[in-house]
Amino acid sequence: MRSSRPWFLVLALTVFAPFLLAAEPEPTTAAPAAAAAAADEPPVIAEKAAVVPNSECLDCHEAEFISPKKGEPKRWVGVRPELFEKSVHGKLNCVDCHADITDPQHPSKLAPAQCATCHQDAVAQYATSIHGMSHKMGSSDAASCASCHGTHEMVPVKQADSPVFKLNLPQTCATCHDNPKLTKEYRIGQQEAAGHYLDSIHGRALTQMGLIVAPSCNDCHGTHDIKRSIDKDSHSNHANIAQTCGTCHVGIEATYNASVHGQLLAKGDKQVAVCTDCHTAHDIEKPSTAHFKAGSDQSCGKCHEDRLTHYRDTYHGKAMALGQPNVAPDVAACYDCHGHHDVFPVSDPRSRLSKEKIVGTCQQCHTGANAKFAEYQPHANPLDAKNYGALNKVFLFMTTLLIGVFAFFGVHTLFWLFRSIYLYLTDSKTFREAIVQQHADDVQFTRFTPFERFLHLMVVTSFLLLVITGMPLKFYYTDWARMIFNVMGGAAVARSLHHFGAIVTFAYFVLHLGELVASLWRKRKGLRNPETGRFEFRRLIQAVFGPDSMVPSMQDWRDFVAHQKWFFGKGPRPQFDRWTYWERFDYFAVFWGVFMIGVSGLIMWFPKVFTLFLPGWMINIALVIHSDEALLAAGFIFTFHFFNTHFRIEKFPMDTVIFSGRISKTEMIHERKRWYDRLLSEGRLDDHRVKDDWEGRKKIAKSFGFLFFGTGLVLLVLIVYAMISRLGH
Repeated sequence: MRSSRPWFLVLALTVFAPFLLAAEPEPTTAAPAAAAAAADEPPVIAEKAAVVPNSECLDCHEAEFISPKKGEPKRWVGVRPELFEKSVHGKLNCVDCHADITDPQHPSKLAPAQCATCHQDAVAQYATSIHGMSHKMGSSDAASCASCHGTHEMVPVKQADSPVFKLNLPQTCATCHDNPKLTKEYRIGQQEAAGHYLDSIHGRALTQMGLIVAPSCNDCHGTHDIKRSIDKDSHSNHANIAQTCGTCHVGIEATYNASVHGQLLAKGDKQVAVCTDCHTAHDIEKPSTAHFKAGSDQSCGKCHEDRLTHYRDTYHGKAMALGQPNVAPDVAACYDCHGHHDVFPVSDPRSRLSKEKIVGTCQQCHTGANAKFAEYQPHANPLDAKNYGALNKVFLFMTTLLIGVFAFFGVHTLFWLFRSIYLYLTDSKTFREAIVQQHADDVQFTRFTPFERFLHLMVVTSFLLLVITGMPLKFYYTDWARMIFNVMGGAAVARSLHHFGAIVTFAYFVLHLGELVASLWRKRKGLRNPETGRFEFRRLIQAVFGPDSMVPSMQDWRDFVAHQKWFFGKGPRPQFDRWTYWERFDYFAVFWGVFMIGVSGLIMWFPKVFTLFLPGWMINIALVIHSDEALLAAGFIFTFHFFNTHFRIEKFPMDTVIFSGRISKTEMIHERKRWYDRLLSEGRLDDHRVKDDWEGRKKIAKSFGFLFFGTGLVLLVLIVYAMISRLGH
């Protein structure tokens, strides 16, 4: 019977069949698995007869229960066949992974599943990682393959329900890294790292906005090759941080590498700042946020502590320290002047602070700033006489003045206090009776006019406002300073209120000078001889240095000496005229203070105007003068002036003369008998007799008085506390 196939086809198959069969490789399990791994797909292994079929394994393990701890109810830990079949290993046999099982009746304790059969490279990397090394050292809690990828229900990495899918990875890592017990036991660096990451700009971009390109844990730490940061091969090693971050931030990495920080890092500097030093590792936030800006100076200060210290002495630094976390202070942070990732030495033309660029840098905030303005020294050290000679001299002068005034009047006040207490407790009946009588005496005389009392009210209110808004800047490092600024609404509000207080100060000073000029004009006839009508210089001298004038005279020196003798019981208690020597000192202290504080304050308020004709370093000098003179004024008023006016036994608890404008006859005779005798001899005593009603206004005036008085005392306590706490550091 003849074949139906053509003879030549039969011949061809006979000849070439061996060659065709040799060209086609036999199916294996390794090649498909390797190819699948390269394509990030589940390995496909050719089916073969299993030593132990899956069905026999599931007979026991589908309905498996264990008890976590003795006495606790059992929980199901079995294998779900329907889920296993859908898993990445669904076509494998149990014994492909559990290779040491050769019989269904195997021992209860077996070796872990062998992932290396298919995933040699991943397992090799894991073996050298921190997790793998921990396992080798016997740490059973360290993450294994199953800890991250799962077990029998494992799905592909790119599948949305995989534990290591990018959106789910933070929660998977948090299983261990947010566990307080594990982080403490294994001394893991940052506590609750995953939680911090989720609150960061990276975490929010990934989990809240769904931006799958945002970095997750493995992008920064690696996948199977996670190592400790001290390991040179670690992605989070100090030397590798910039490169790790540069995976996403390519342009910024290039800018950083060219900067002074990047150049030092390339030379192997292990201390130079890298990305995590400024942005942190897991709490990364938008650099444009107020909170980031408020903490940026601290980041720079980790390395540049000396620069931060003197930056804090400037308005920029103090306002930054007092700024509310969620309200961006309207002041310059370090990076506003030095740059962000492009920091260069000042000598480098690329630096924002180079001679070519510094004016433009200042103009970012100070529109219209010129070259003189740019001479301001933001890190000036007043103790450095070599580099800041003029500033050092001014600082030493103000410090000497401050210590000298407080030392002199401190001793003066103590002597006065001890003498008054001694007289009150001993046999000085006249002294005690005079104190009681002067508060009960109905015969009253005018000492201050309504206009003078109005000016004093302006002085008190503006002064307290200036102290409340200014002293927190001087003592920015205290909790009470931050509290006051927070209550006011931040540095910007405090600055506006401070400027308002300054305007009121200039206003009462101008009003007082105007009143002096008007008073001299009204008394111009008294400067002429009544008989000849000619001007007499002698009369001008009497008017300027007379008892009704605030200008000091030799009589003040004589009163001072007599007062010191009385302190030590070497002479009688002196009698004064309308003004005492300490009142004249207070009066001219206001002139000195308004000039020193006022001019220096104007320089800082309008720096661009003053640097049209002054060098920028004058702003530094103005700050020292303004700060120390303000401390001198506040300390003097709240201690010595309060004692002279309110604390001494004759006046305690408060002298209301500045509100009532009146003084009793008893007090005049007891303390200002020369004034009383002069008015009596000149026939002008009745001109000063009070004709207005005081009792109806007394309670209101005293209420305001105690409010002002109490505020001053509270501020004094806060200032003393701040100075003591600074000395403690």
